[in-house]
Amino acid sequence: MSALTRFAQSRLAWLILFASALTLELCALFFQYVMKLDPCVMCIYQRVAVMGILGAGLIGMLGYANRLFRFAGILLWGISASWGLQIALELVEMQTNPSPFSTCSFLPEFPSWMPLHEWLPSVFMPTGMCSDVPWEMFGVTMGQWMVVAFTGYLLALALFILPALSVTKAKRVKQML
Repeated sequence: MSALTRFAQSRLAWLILFASALTLELCALFFQYVMKLDPCVMCIYQRVAVMGILGAGLIGMLGYANRLFRFAGILLWGISASWGLQIALELVEMQTNPSPFSTCSFLPEFPSWMPLHEWLPSVFMPTGMCSDVPWEMFGVTMGQWMVVAFTGYLLALALFILPALSVTKAKRVKQML
């Protein structure tokens, strides 16, 4: 079994995924409540995407030894990172090419069975405008940093998907017996 396969099927790999997503969520809350930067609806959607990655890490941490659990974690990871990247790219487009015809809504459009902005408005209620650029680091906006983050998650997924889902030699021998 290769080192990458052992790592991809370990609890540590999934813990790193979980911890990185938790760090992003805590940063978002720091920006909102300490730096007083109002999140727009696209920022809120990105929070939900990061929470999906956080959930994928949790699934993987709990079921790292089970191929079905790893598959569920990878599926959630891929869906969340892809959707998050799409939202981040849309936000960057709105910020770099502002137009009165291309704006975001004031309220999130969550499914009626999961109105996160009503259940936990302190985390999921947007209060900012998508076209505002309230923060930059090294000349890169928050939206652009999230493009980098979601791209990184997708690259890591591409690297891990086959090793995480592969059947190890020891398991193949057990199945034969």
